Amino acid sequence: MATFLVRRTAPLPPDEAWRRLTAWHRHGSAVPLTRITVTTPPPTGEGTVFVARTGLGPLSFRDPMEVTVWEPPGDGTPGRCRLETRGRVVTGWAEIEVRPGPGGRARVEWREDLRIALVPAVFDGALARAGRLVFGRAVNRLLRRG
Repeated sequence: MATFLVRRTAPLPPDEAWRRLTAWHRHGSAVPLTRITVTTPPPTGEGTVFVARTGLGPLSFRDPMEVTVWEPPGDGTPGRCRLETRGRVVTGWAEIEVRPGPGGRARVEWREDLRIALVPAVFDGALARAGRLVFGRAVNRLLRRG
């Protein structure tokens, strides 16, 4: 599996950074060629399911994800969310952690471990670099836009 880590410090309080990163419907505007549909009723918590549809027309695929850990930040404690990806094309997991940083800023870590069907393990390094680039930009966009 291709594993990567994205780290950011944002000029936001941790609870606001958490809100922006876990508003799943917003991920569609942050990741190119992707639409998000949340298939379970609010509020988000363990068991929330959403589906990313990535691509164009017939060259797209469904990427269902489930929230398996939901621990929002509070009173100086870090927040942690884990997503399990269970699609036919993409499998793996992602973890989002938001903690207090210096000067009231939020420190964010997005860890992901993914596998793309039919892509041999020899390409894991390239896939991890691409994931770090794509998800790094997505995290930047999500944190920037309120």
